[in-house]
Amino acid sequence: MYPNRPITPSTLNIKDLPWQIQWSREKCALCGKCTAVCPVNAIELGVFRKRIVKTSLEPQGASVSTFDVYHGIRQLTDPAYACIGCAMCSMVCPNDAILPVRSDDADKLRYHVDRGGHPRRRGGRRNVSGGVLDQLKFIRISMLTDPALDAGRHEFELKTLLGRILPPEENLKFLKENGWIPPVREIYPLIIGGMSFGALSPNMWEGLQMGVAYLNEELGMPVRISTGEGGCPPRLLRSRFLKYVILQIASGYFGWDEIIHAIPEMKEDPCAIEIKYGQGAKPGDGGLLMWHKVNKLIAAIRGVPTGISLPSPPTHQTKYSIEESVAKMIISMHMAWGFRVPVYPKISGTSTALAVLNNLARNPYAAGLAIDGEDGGTGAAYNVSMNHMGHPIASNIRDCYLNLVTVGKQNEIPLFAGGGIGKSGNLAANAAALIMLGASGVQIGKYVMQAAGGCLGSESDRCNICNIGHCPKGITSQDPRLYRRLDVEKVAERVVDLFLSFDTELKKIVAPLGRSTSLPIGMADALGIADPAAAERLSIRYVV
Repeated sequence: MYPNRPITPSTLNIKDLPWQIQWSREKCALCGKCTAVCPVNAIELGVFRKRIVKTSLEPQGASVSTFDVYHGIRQLTDPAYACIGCAMCSMVCPNDAILPVRSDDADKLRYHVDRGGHPRRRGGRRNVSGGVLDQLKFIRISMLTDPALDAGRHEFELKTLLGRILPPEENLKFLKENGWIPPVREIYPLIIGGMSFGALSPNMWEGLQMGVAYLNEELGMPVRISTGEGGCPPRLLRSRFLKYVILQIASGYFGWDEIIHAIPEMKEDPCAIEIKYGQGAKPGDGGLLMWHKVNKLIAAIRGVPTGISLPSPPTHQTKYSIEESVAKMIISMHMAWGFRVPVYPKISGTSTALAVLNNLARNPYAAGLAIDGEDGGTGAAYNVSMNHMGHPIASNIRDCYLNLVTVGKQNEIPLFAGGGIGKSGNLAANAAALIMLGASGVQIGKYVMQAAGGCLGSESDRCNICNIGHCPKGITSQDPRLYRRLDVEKVAERVVDLFLSFDTELKKIVAPLGRSTSLPIGMADALGIADPAAAERLSIRYVV
């Protein structure tokens, strides 16, 4: 790499940046593609002056200095334009002349990211390695007692239930007193969690919906997807594919005027209604859609003016208390769809999850509880929220399940876990572990983005600019020049591939347990871990 700009008080040395651009002058064709595609304008074309010393071969000859002017690439050292390591420049370079390289040195950028009095926001999720989920092992293998099954040839019923599952006698009593029974849906245990239309680009959102529709219509896998808090496009609301969608209502209520008005015209009921009260990556904080993402389409769906930031309040401020909010909103959502659609809340992983669950256990209208752990992803959160707030999902789910066992309702109220599942690529193993800890199903978000859209973000703080609308792959951007890079059909194809692969791996895990007709929900005796403290905390076996 050739010299960068002169150092000024507002800049850093290139060695202080976490990512450094390596550029080869000999290979470069000066096409400018790298500078055009860089999402943060970290590189620019520059003019350089190079001194060339020519030495005479004559005994008394003097050396002569000449100067050559050439064009090349240079990296900016201003923290506002620091390279994020997305390597889009390498992808478009025709001659492999440029490459971002991670610096192993301790960088100083962390001290310069707070600019203009505003703390740093980061898209993606917390950048920590490891976790309890990846340490869990499946140790109960059926051989002579309960014969193990053939994962490749045996038929499995890998489905779970979403809804309040009352005993038959209580169902009859409920029907006699109220004229209806709590609705229940049979769904696939892997759910695509809430990523709103607006946070995701139109191409990414459409690709996800197409993939889910194909899984249901062609492959018979009852996969469901949550809309997130940004409402739902009118075309989808009035289509038969709405039955594969979980409509989420959050504290901002964006898009819900359109949803309510569309109810008489709906061809199908939605799968469920998810009332969002919290998000694991930023517990106690509402959502945020930056102003540069609010174009005419997004504004029309959400019912807001264009070009303004859309923050959601931390709580549903239309009610006096969270208990009142949960009870009244669940009932009102049930009434809106004629008591035909399950309604459940989603909360952040927290030490108060048991209190929420106890309230839901006494509420026959509550269809379940979704808990989002600390490793959940988000498009725009402060560093302090993503790195230092939240509750691990494993212990939260385990505590809630054991509490349901104590009151005898473990088969009545389903629990759904989210937050960091598949964070290290072990999607099926993490999901199976949470199911055995007590979850009826799991929710994923960032994993789908990385798999289906080709997301470049990583746990080493690579890329992670989901919040500013400059996503180099067009996944989280509303700029047509960026999201047109995404092939909708390819996104749908990758979604299908992801679920088929997950299905195969999940069968490989449950088959040795001798389970085929139902998921091993709460089957914690099949789990072990080499950490004695974690084993005691989760009430599972300690194995070394």
